[in-house]
Amino acid sequence: MSDSTLVAIRDRAARTYPLYNSFGLKLPRSANISRRISAYVGETAYAYSELPIKDLRSHAVYPPKCKICNIAETAYAATECLQVTLLPEDPEDMWHAFNLVAVGDSLRSTTIRKVQNESATGSVSSSKIRTTLTVTIETIDFDTQACVLRVKGRNIQENQYVKMGAYHTLDLELNRKFTLAKECWDAIAIDRIEQACDIEKKADVAALVMQEGLAHLCLVTGSMTVVRAKIETNIPRKRRGSCEQHDKGLGRFYESVMQAILRHVNFEIVKCVLVASPGFVKDQFCEYMFSQAIKTDCKVITENKSKFLLVHSSSGFKHSLKEVLQDPSVTAKLADTKAAGEVKSLEQFYIMLQHEPDRAYYGIKHVESASESEAIETLLISDRLFRAQDVATRRRYVALVEKVKDLGGDVKIFSSLHVSGEQLDQLTGVAAILRFPIPEIDEEDATDSDED
Repeated sequence: MSDSTLVAIRDRAARTYPLYNSFGLKLPRSANISRRISAYVGETAYAYSELPIKDLRSHAVYPPKCKICNIAETAYAATECLQVTLLPEDPEDMWHAFNLVAVGDSLRSTTIRKVQNESATGSVSSSKIRTTLTVTIETIDFDTQACVLRVKGRNIQENQYVKMGAYHTLDLELNRKFTLAKECWDAIAIDRIEQACDIEKKADVAALVMQEGLAHLCLVTGSMTVVRAKIETNIPRKRRGSCEQHDKGLGRFYESVMQAILRHVNFEIVKCVLVASPGFVKDQFCEYMFSQAIKTDCKVITENKSKFLLVHSSSGFKHSLKEVLQDPSVTAKLADTKAAGEVKSLEQFYIMLQHEPDRAYYGIKHVESASESEAIETLLISDRLFRAQDVATRRRYVALVEKVKDLGGDVKIFSSLHVSGEQLDQLTGVAAILRFPIPEIDEEDATDSDED
């Protein structure tokens, strides 16, 4: 690494604070500058500097416990591999873990090992011992029904019960932390960790339960509900002949609720916003919010007006959300919101393939050709491809995703466990909708066939 490069990194590292945000770890300014540079290079460029890399744990400031996926520690190991300790707390976390681990990674976790003991008389007895092992991953199996991730590999650290190089299978379960180390954390793996640890990136549904003077704004995932804001406002009672103070208090309350929605709801992720209340509070609030959005030219609200769904609840307390989500009419409208965006993209691809075939291609060869022409508007790719055992194959798909993003394209990563992901897998797992037609791709394919 040249001196000029080090100077550039030093200057940029000094301006970048806190470093290491993508893993929830903050590095204080008091830390040695060589460590800060090493962290910066390792995180963003996925390459290691020639400066000494020391353990960062003494400088770590851990964030509050995250209910989705708690990062217990992040540090550089002596082997110059970045290791992350994760605690899966729901089935979605296990799915993220399945997509994170790869053949060749190192994984450390507690396990049960059957050990044989020989006494002085020569008799042999066996017992089960709980110990901690670190293995180099060779095979991976995910049991979706039992929600267990089984990882088999050879032991690579000294252990009094297990010999070096001996095979062992680690069972990763809910609420059991494990430490994963990779030689290189690519953009897909980092995005996966951010998605697992950020509740806003997992929640498809936002829910607002309210009554006069009280509101709870929640984000809802497939397995949990998180309260992001509680709004309480004292609203004066109506008086005979005068409602002015009551109306002013109600206006302040509605404005606070509207600001909470703008602050906590990511409309790029959330597919639906439930607004529930007893009586007509929900109707009056939505009328206020939409009129204010028009007056202030708040496009976030006006462009997502169709996502708001008004339903009845018994109160504005959080427990009322349970009855709202159990309502059959609501359940039907919210069915499969998680994959709604992906399904829509796949439908658009099929329509394009039928009506403008020169703007719709599938297969890695054709899609890469379109990417070289900077023509991809939307990339559809299955997460199955990122679990390829061959490192070169995985890097090929990662490079494709990064290039499309760099050129302003939209990337949709499909879950192979969903019906839309299964349909995409039938099309090789990768497809693209183009900004403009490129008939030359088909012509190149025909030329290659003639030469063969």
